[in-house]
Amino acid sequence: MAKKKTRFFCFFVFPGFAGILLFVLAPFGDVVRRSFLEAVTGDFNGIKNYQSVFQNQAFLLAVKNTFRFTLVGIPLLVLSGFAAALLLCGLKKKGWIKSLYLFPFAMPTATIVLVWKMTFYKQGFLNLFLTSLGAWTGLWGEVHREYLGSGDAFWVLTGSYVWKNMGYTVTLWMAGILSIPVQLLEAARVDGAGKWQRLWYVILPNLKGSLYTIVVLSFLNSFKIYREAYLTAGAYPDKSIYLLQHLFNNWFVNLELDKMAAAAVCTGGFLMMVILLLQRLWDKGEG
Repeated sequence: MAKKKTRFFCFFVFPGFAGILLFVLAPFGDVVRRSFLEAVTGDFNGIKNYQSVFQNQAFLLAVKNTFRFTLVGIPLLVLSGFAAALLLCGLKKKGWIKSLYLFPFAMPTATIVLVWKMTFYKQGFLNLFLTSLGAWTGLWGEVHREYLGSGDAFWVLTGSYVWKNMGYTVTLWMAGILSIPVQLLEAARVDGAGKWQRLWYVILPNLKGSLYTIVVLSFLNSFKIYREAYLTAGAYPDKSIYLLQHLFNNWFVNLELDKMAAAAVCTGGFLMMVILLLQRLWDKGEG
């Protein structure tokens, strides 16, 4: 039995583990080493890079905006995806509707950016629609609001994130809901439980695994929104959507690799702490 387990490890587990060790852990270990060195001379300078990072106003702004985006975007995505999944599970012909939710997830990022630009720039579709609506109702005049160059850019970016990632969220929620035994729901209905009681006492307790998976994936995907923000507003966007990835890109262009290494170590450590915390909460809930 022990030999079979060893063979199983060698043939299936070890190649994947070796790839992670070679292409993820070893490079990250080198980044940790570089975070204590001067970028040009390579001399050891202790924690000066970390001090420089945490005293950098651009870094503090990027951390603040990234936190804000995560705290707003993930709950919106998880809750709206759950509501949509509940509605779809109650429909008989839900396959083609589910495909519509998955469509934005399959669209190239450049295409999505083009759509958002055409919609939200100063002479875009949204302002044209509001201008036409104002002329029809007589309530306001022409609208030339700059959405991508003001604080509204944050909500445009959040909406883009929710819209793009709604597909997999709805699919995962539906998979969890449809896996709940029908007998449990029928028994609760026979016992007199109403719709909200069945939702609270039967459906939600059986969706802890789905919730954990969705939150982790949504959290990781929230750090990939930089592509949309960068292609839409450039390397120096409105301060409301200046994220950590913008800062990393600008440091890389300016060859400030020591600061970049220190900030990457802090970001990686924070991500690991959040995932471990979610895992601990999941294990505690299971226990």
